[in-house]
Amino acid sequence: MKKIATSLLAMLVMSSLMASFPFTANQVDVYYFHFSRRCATCLNVEKVSKESIESLFPDQVKSGDVTFQSLNLDEKEGETIGKKHNIEGQTLIVICGDKRVDLTDKAFLYANGSPEKLKGEIKKAVEDVLQ
Repeated sequence: MKKIATSLLAMLVMSSLMASFPFTANQVDVYYFHFSRRCATCLNVEKVSKESIESLFPDQVKSGDVTFQSLNLDEKEGETIGKKHNIEGQTLIVICGDKRVDLTDKAFLYANGSPEKLKGEIKKAVEDVLQ
């Protein structure tokens, strides 16, 4: 009986400790890294990506399980996070734990002329990293 009570107490303590951490195992971060000088396509990549994340995953965005960040590599925060993820230039990337999907080529291909295709690629990438 004493072992059961001790085990239950340990499980209760562990679950309360885990609940206090903001990170979840299924947290998906979508980053768009760019520089200060930006062309129309660069601006559209950010716009389409952000709108896609917000429209495709509204509940997950609200809960913080899916995030979108646009980061300027010419600024300290962007440079720091970029180095952490080995980013050296303009990049659209989806990250969940150790899984990464680089959408940069597709983002620049589709952002202007086929934004719905880019939206589909973003949806697929987020779903892929969650599996």
